[in-house]
Amino acid sequence: MSLGENLQFLRKRNNITQEELAEKLEVSRQSVSKWESDNTYPEMDKLIQLSQMFHCRIDDLIQKDISKLYVEDRSHYDEHMNLFSKMMSLGVGLILLGISVMSFLVGIGIGANNSINEGISTIAFFIFLIIAVAILIVMGLQHSAFEKKNPHIENFYSQDEIDNYNKKFSVMIASGVVLILIGVIILIGTEAFLSEINQNSPYDFEGIFASIFFLFIAVAVMLLVYAGLQKGKYNIEEYNVMHDKESAEYKKSQITGRICACLMLVATIIYLILGFVFDEWGMPAIVVFPVFGIGCGIASIIVDKQILEK
Repeated sequence: MSLGENLQFLRKRNNITQEELAEKLEVSRQSVSKWESDNTYPEMDKLIQLSQMFHCRIDDLIQKDISKLYVEDRSHYDEHMNLFSKMMSLGVGLILLGISVMSFLVGIGIGANNSINEGISTIAFFIFLIIAVAILIVMGLQHSAFEKKNPHIENFYSQDEIDNYNKKFSVMIASGVVLILIGVIILIGTEAFLSEINQNSPYDFEGIFASIFFLFIAVAVMLLVYAGLQKGKYNIEEYNVMHDKESAEYKKSQITGRICACLMLVATIIYLILGFVFDEWGMPAIVVFPVFGIGCGIASIIVDKQILEK
Protein backbone atom coordinates (compact mmCIF):
# COMPACT_ATOMS: atom_id res chain seq x y z
CA MET A 1 0.00 0.00 0.00
CA SER A 2 1.30 3.46 -0.91
CA LEU A 3 1.76 6.48 1.32
CA GLY A 4 -1.34 8.07 -0.20
CA GLU A 5 -3.50 5.01 0.47
CA ASN A 6 -2.20 4.77 4.04
CA LEU A 7 -2.91 8.44 4.65
CA GLN A 8 -6.41 8.14 3.22
CA PHE A 9 -7.12 5.08 5.40
CA LEU A 10 -5.91 6.79 8.59
CA ARG A 11 -7.78 9.99 7.84
CA LYS A 12 -11.08 8.18 7.27
CA ARG A 13 -10.55 5.88 10.26
CA ASN A 14 -10.26 8.94 12.49
CA ASN A 15 -13.24 10.69 10.83
CA ILE A 16 -11.14 13.61 9.60
CA THR A 17 -11.88 15.43 6.37
CA GLN A 18 -9.19 16.63 3.99
CA GLU A 19 -9.97 20.20 5.03
CA GLU A 20 -9.57 19.40 8.73
CA LEU A 21 -6.30 17.54 8.17
CA ALA A 22 -4.99 20.40 6.03
CA GLU A 23 -5.88 22.89 8.77
CA LYS A 24 -4.07 20.86 11.43
CA LEU A 25 -0.95 20.56 9.26
CA GLU A 26 -1.20 24.20 8.10
CA VAL A 27 -1.26 23.26 4.41
CA SER A 28 -3.87 23.59 1.68
CA ARG A 29 -6.57 20.99 1.05
CA GLN A 30 -5.12 20.51 -2.42
CA SER A 31 -1.82 19.46 -0.87
CA VAL A 32 -3.55 16.73 1.17
CA SER A 33 -5.44 15.61 -1.94
CA LYS A 34 -2.17 15.35 -3.91
CA TRP A 35 -0.56 13.34 -1.08
CA GLU A 36 -3.45 10.88 -1.05
CA SER A 37 -3.34 10.47 -4.84
CA ASP A 38 0.48 9.98 -4.68
CA ASN A 39 1.09 12.94 -6.99
CA THR A 40 3.33 14.59 -4.39
CA TYR A 41 4.82 13.60 -1.02
CA PRO A 42 4.82 15.47 2.30
CA GLU A 43 8.00 17.06 3.55
CA MET A 44 9.78 15.42 6.48
CA ASP A 45 8.32 17.78 9.09
CA LYS A 46 4.82 16.98 7.83
CA LEU A 47 5.56 13.25 7.91
CA ILE A 48 6.60 13.61 11.54
CA GLN A 49 3.38 15.48 12.31
CA LEU A 50 1.33 12.80 10.54
CA SER A 51 3.02 9.98 12.45
CA GLN A 52 2.40 11.75 15.76
CA MET A 53 -1.19 12.58 14.86
CA PHE A 54 -2.09 9.02 13.85
CA HIS A 55 0.20 7.30 16.38
CA CYS A 56 2.21 5.32 13.86
CA ARG A 57 5.83 5.09 12.76
CA ILE A 58 7.02 6.96 9.68
CA ASP A 59 8.38 3.71 8.18
CA ASP A 60 4.96 2.08 8.52
CA LEU A 61 3.30 5.12 6.99
CA ILE A 62 5.57 5.06 3.95
CA GLN A 63 6.34 1.38 3.37
CA LYS A 64 3.67 -0.83 4.97
CA ASP A 65 -0.02 -1.55 4.61
CA ILE A 66 -1.35 0.42 7.58
CA SER A 67 -4.81 -1.15 7.30
CA LYS A 68 -3.39 -4.56 8.25
CA LEU A 69 -2.09 -3.14 11.52
CA TYR A 70 -5.62 -2.25 12.65
CA VAL A 71 -8.52 -4.48 13.59
CA GLU A 72 -11.86 -2.92 12.80
CA ASP A 73 -14.11 -2.11 15.75
CA ARG A 74 -17.17 -3.74 14.21
CA SER A 75 -19.11 -3.91 17.46
CA HIS A 76 -18.59 -0.16 18.16
CA TYR A 77 -17.00 -1.16 21.46
CA ASP A 78 -14.99 2.07 21.78
CA GLU A 79 -18.04 4.26 21.18
CA HIS A 80 -20.11 2.28 23.70
CA MET A 81 -17.42 2.32 26.39
CA ASN A 82 -16.81 6.05 25.99
CA LEU A 83 -20.51 6.77 26.55
CA PHE A 84 -20.69 4.24 29.40
CA SER A 85 -17.68 5.81 31.14
CA LYS A 86 -19.10 9.33 30.89
CA MET A 87 -22.62 8.48 32.04
CA MET A 88 -21.60 6.19 34.91
CA SER A 89 -19.19 8.79 36.29
CA LEU A 90 -21.92 11.43 35.90
CA GLY A 91 -24.45 9.24 37.72
CA VAL A 92 -22.13 8.65 40.68
CA GLY A 93 -21.14 12.32 40.77
CA LEU A 94 -24.75 13.55 40.79
CA ILE A 95 -25.42 11.75 44.07
CA LEU A 96 -22.55 13.61 45.72
CA LEU A 97 -23.61 16.85 44.06
CA GLY A 98 -27.05 16.32 45.57
CA ILE A 99 -25.48 16.07 49.03
CA SER A 100 -23.50 19.24 48.28
CA VAL A 101 -26.64 21.15 47.28
CA MET A 102 -28.53 19.88 50.33
CA SER A 103 -25.70 20.96 52.66
CA PHE A 104 -25.59 24.39 51.02
CA LEU A 105 -29.35 24.89 51.44
CA VAL A 106 -29.06 23.94 55.10
CA GLY A 107 -26.14 26.34 55.45
CA ILE A 108 -28.06 29.34 54.12
CA GLY A 109 -31.11 28.52 56.25
CA ILE A 110 -33.21 26.53 53.77
CA GLY A 111 -33.37 23.10 55.32
CA ALA A 112 -33.19 24.06 58.96
CA ASN A 113 -35.51 25.33 61.72
CA ASN A 114 -38.80 23.88 60.44
CA SER A 115 -40.27 20.95 58.55
CA ILE A 116 -41.02 23.01 55.42
CA ASN A 117 -37.39 24.06 55.00
CA GLU A 118 -36.19 20.54 55.75
CA GLY A 119 -38.50 19.30 53.03
CA ILE A 120 -37.01 21.73 50.48
CA SER A 121 -33.44 20.58 51.06
CA THR A 122 -34.51 16.93 51.06
CA ILE A 123 -36.43 17.34 47.80
CA ALA A 124 -33.39 19.00 46.23
CA PHE A 125 -31.25 16.00 47.20
CA PHE A 126 -33.81 13.52 45.90
CA ILE A 127 -33.98 15.30 42.53
CA PHE A 128 -30.27 14.67 42.07
CA LEU A 129 -30.62 11.13 43.44
CA ILE A 130 -33.50 10.22 41.10
CA ILE A 131 -31.66 11.54 38.03
CA ALA A 132 -28.50 9.69 39.11
CA VAL A 133 -30.34 6.40 39.71
CA ALA A 134 -32.11 6.69 36.35
CA ILE A 135 -28.78 7.23 34.56
CA LEU A 136 -27.12 4.33 36.39
CA ILE A 137 -30.00 1.94 35.71
CA VAL A 138 -30.31 2.82 32.01
CA MET A 139 -26.58 2.63 31.38
CA GLY A 140 -26.28 -0.55 33.42
CA LEU A 141 -28.98 -2.24 31.34
CA GLN A 142 -27.46 -0.98 28.07
CA HIS A 143 -24.02 -2.21 29.10
CA SER A 144 -25.40 -5.59 30.11
CA ALA A 145 -27.15 -5.91 26.75
CA PHE A 146 -23.93 -4.95 24.94
CA GLU A 147 -21.95 -7.57 26.88
CA LYS A 148 -24.46 -10.30 26.04
CA LYS A 149 -24.40 -9.34 22.37
CA ASN A 150 -20.60 -9.02 22.28
CA PRO A 151 -19.00 -11.55 24.68
CA HIS A 152 -15.74 -11.42 22.71
CA ILE A 153 -13.99 -8.35 21.29
CA GLU A 154 -11.03 -8.37 18.92
CA ASN A 155 -8.26 -6.17 20.28
CA PHE A 156 -8.14 -3.24 17.86
CA TYR A 157 -6.20 -0.77 20.03
CA SER A 158 -2.62 -0.03 19.05
CA GLN A 159 0.11 0.08 21.68
CA ASP A 160 0.58 3.79 20.98
CA GLU A 161 -3.09 4.45 21.80
CA ILE A 162 -2.75 2.52 25.05
CA ASP A 163 0.48 4.30 25.99
CA ASN A 164 -1.04 7.71 25.26
CA TYR A 165 -4.01 6.98 27.50
CA ASN A 166 -1.79 5.70 30.31
CA LYS A 167 -0.17 9.14 30.40
CA LYS A 168 -3.58 10.81 30.68
CA PHE A 169 -4.65 8.24 33.29
CA SER A 170 -1.80 9.23 35.61
CA VAL A 171 -2.75 12.90 35.33
CA MET A 172 -6.46 12.21 35.98
CA ILE A 173 -5.76 10.04 39.03
CA ALA A 174 -3.37 12.63 40.47
CA SER A 175 -5.91 15.41 39.81
CA GLY A 176 -8.68 13.45 41.53
CA VAL A 177 -6.55 12.81 44.61
CA VAL A 178 -5.51 16.48 44.74
CA LEU A 179 -9.16 17.61 44.59
CA ILE A 180 -10.05 15.30 47.48
CA LEU A 181 -7.14 16.65 49.54
CA ILE A 182 -8.16 20.25 48.80
CA GLY A 183 -11.69 19.47 49.95
CA VAL A 184 -10.41 17.89 53.17
CA ILE A 185 -8.10 20.87 53.81
CA ILE A 186 -11.01 23.29 53.36
CA LEU A 187 -13.18 21.26 55.75
CA ILE A 188 -10.49 20.85 58.42
CA GLY A 189 -9.09 24.36 58.02
CA THR A 190 -12.44 26.01 58.73
CA GLU A 191 -13.32 24.03 61.86
CA ALA A 192 -11.14 26.24 64.09
CA PHE A 193 -13.20 29.39 63.56
CA LEU A 194 -16.61 28.01 62.53
CA SER A 195 -18.19 28.40 65.97
CA GLU A 196 -17.14 32.06 66.18
CA ILE A 197 -18.45 32.84 62.69
CA ASN A 198 -21.76 31.05 63.30
CA GLN A 199 -22.41 33.11 66.45
CA ASN A 200 -22.31 36.36 64.48
CA SER A 201 -24.11 35.21 61.34
CA PRO A 202 -27.61 34.05 60.40
CA TYR A 203 -26.04 31.39 58.21
CA ASP A 204 -24.71 27.97 59.17
CA PHE A 205 -21.21 28.10 57.71
CA GLU A 206 -20.58 24.50 58.72
CA GLY A 207 -23.18 23.45 56.18
CA ILE A 208 -21.81 25.85 53.55
CA PHE A 209 -18.24 24.59 53.92
CA ALA A 210 -19.53 21.01 53.95
CA SER A 211 -21.22 21.70 50.61
CA ILE A 212 -17.90 22.96 49.20
CA PHE A 213 -16.21 19.80 50.49
CA PHE A 214 -18.79 17.55 48.83
CA LEU A 215 -18.49 19.58 45.62
CA PHE A 216 -14.76 18.86 45.46
CA ILE A 217 -15.43 15.20 46.31
CA ALA A 218 -18.08 14.96 43.59
CA VAL A 219 -15.75 16.30 40.89
CA ALA A 220 -12.90 14.11 42.14
CA VAL A 221 -15.03 10.96 42.19
CA MET A 222 -16.38 11.63 38.70
CA LEU A 223 -12.82 12.06 37.47
CA LEU A 224 -11.59 8.91 39.20
CA VAL A 225 -14.52 6.78 38.04
CA TYR A 226 -14.15 8.00 34.46
CA ALA A 227 -10.38 7.38 34.51
CA GLY A 228 -10.85 3.87 35.89
CA LEU A 229 -13.53 2.89 33.38
CA GLN A 230 -11.47 4.25 30.50
CA LYS A 231 -8.45 2.35 31.79
CA GLY A 232 -10.49 -0.84 31.80
CA LYS A 233 -11.71 -0.09 28.28
CA TYR A 234 -8.25 -0.70 26.85
CA ASN A 235 -7.88 -4.04 28.66
CA ILE A 236 -9.80 -6.07 26.10
CA GLU A 237 -8.07 -9.27 27.14
CA GLU A 238 -9.59 -8.95 30.61
CA TYR A 239 -12.99 -8.12 29.05
CA ASN A 240 -12.89 -11.37 27.08
CA VAL A 241 -11.84 -13.40 30.14
CA MET A 242 -14.61 -11.82 32.23
CA HIS A 243 -17.18 -12.92 29.63
CA ASP A 244 -15.85 -16.44 29.17
CA LYS A 245 -18.44 -18.51 31.07
CA GLU A 246 -15.86 -21.20 31.82
CA SER A 247 -13.35 -18.83 33.45
CA ALA A 248 -12.98 -18.25 37.20
CA GLU A 249 -13.21 -14.49 36.65
CA TYR A 250 -16.65 -14.83 35.05
CA LYS A 251 -17.92 -16.93 37.98
CA LYS A 252 -16.44 -14.43 40.44
CA SER A 253 -18.10 -11.46 38.73
CA GLN A 254 -21.49 -13.21 38.68
CA ILE A 255 -21.38 -14.09 42.40
CA THR A 256 -19.99 -10.70 43.43
CA GLY A 257 -22.59 -8.89 41.33
CA ARG A 258 -25.47 -10.69 43.06
CA ILE A 259 -24.02 -10.10 46.54
CA CYS A 260 -23.43 -6.38 45.88
CA ALA A 261 -26.93 -5.97 44.44
CA CYS A 262 -28.42 -7.51 47.61
CA LEU A 263 -26.23 -5.37 49.88
CA MET A 264 -27.18 -2.13 48.12
CA LEU A 265 -30.86 -3.13 48.22
CA VAL A 266 -30.58 -3.63 51.99
CA ALA A 267 -28.80 -0.25 52.28
CA THR A 268 -31.63 1.44 50.39
CA ILE A 269 -34.27 -0.20 52.60
CA ILE A 270 -32.42 0.90 55.77
CA TYR A 271 -32.07 4.45 54.40
CA LEU A 272 -35.80 4.65 53.62
CA ILE A 273 -36.70 3.34 57.09
CA LEU A 274 -34.43 5.94 58.70
CA GLY A 275 -36.05 8.61 56.55
CA PHE A 276 -39.74 7.79 56.91
CA VAL A 277 -39.68 6.44 60.47
CA PHE A 278 -37.01 8.60 62.12
CA ASP A 279 -37.05 11.57 59.70
CA GLU A 280 -33.33 11.17 59.01
CA TRP A 281 -32.86 11.92 55.31
CA GLY A 282 -29.47 13.62 55.45
CA MET A 283 -26.42 12.87 57.53
CA PRO A 284 -25.81 10.42 59.20
CA ALA A 285 -28.41 8.29 57.36
CA ILE A 286 -26.59 8.65 54.04
CA VAL A 287 -23.57 6.92 55.58
CA VAL A 288 -25.32 3.56 55.07
CA PHE A 289 -24.44 3.68 51.37
CA PRO A 290 -20.62 3.98 51.70
CA VAL A 291 -20.71 1.47 54.60
CA PHE A 292 -22.49 -1.14 52.49
CA GLY A 293 -20.24 -0.19 49.57
CA ILE A 294 -17.26 -1.20 51.73
CA GLY A 295 -19.12 -4.41 52.52
CA CYS A 296 -19.41 -5.04 48.80
CA GLY A 297 -15.64 -4.67 48.44
CA ILE A 298 -15.04 -7.10 51.31
CA ALA A 299 -17.44 -9.61 49.75
CA SER A 300 -15.53 -9.37 46.49
CA ILE A 301 -12.25 -10.20 48.26
CA ILE A 302 -13.82 -13.19 50.05
CA VAL A 303 -15.36 -14.55 46.83
CA ASP A 304 -12.05 -14.12 45.01
CA LYS A 305 -10.21 -16.06 47.73
CA GLN A 306 -12.73 -18.91 47.72
CA ILE A 307 -12.63 -19.30 43.95
CA LEU A 308 -8.82 -19.37 43.96
CA GLU A 309 -8.83 -22.10 46.63
CA LYS A 310 -11.05 -24.39 44.52
